[in-house]
Amino acid sequence: MNAILLIAHAPLANALRQCALHVFPDCGAAVTAIDVQPNLSPDETLAAARIAMEQLAAAGNVQGILVLTDIFGATPSNVAQKLVDGIASRLITGVNLPMLLRAVSYRHEPLDTLVSRAVIGGTQGVMQVAITAPQQQPQRNHDQDHHDHQQ
Repeated sequence: MNAILLIAHAPLANALRQCALHVFPDCGAAVTAIDVQPNLSPDETLAAARIAMEQLAAAGNVQGILVLTDIFGATPSNVAQKLVDGIASRLITGVNLPMLLRAVSYRHEPLDTLVSRAVIGGTQGVMQVAITAPQQQPQRNHDQDHHDHQQ
């Protein structure tokens, strides 16, 4: 089983974790979140992240750790880059809820496969949805004999 560490600008990491727990109530031990606070230095955040990584690794039955951050080049991502080794832990930036849910769903697969599935889930979860503007919708006939509402 793989564990997941979320590192993102506050309050995103914990909010994403709460969403994952809403969908997968049993994933709590496998998903840890660190909200990067604006008043903490990157070194303080790194220290907290190292502790979280050690706790996840020590939890038992953990094969690898997938670290998810919000924005490449920002403090959460920079901190995470100092944590991952590319072998037992991997880093993906640009986390979104579809990515996290996919990662939680497939956390039992090998780490390489998990990374691929998470990236695919994140990219497939972003799409433009076409909406017909109200002025372009066909007008409905509202005569007295036609009743399509509840009475």
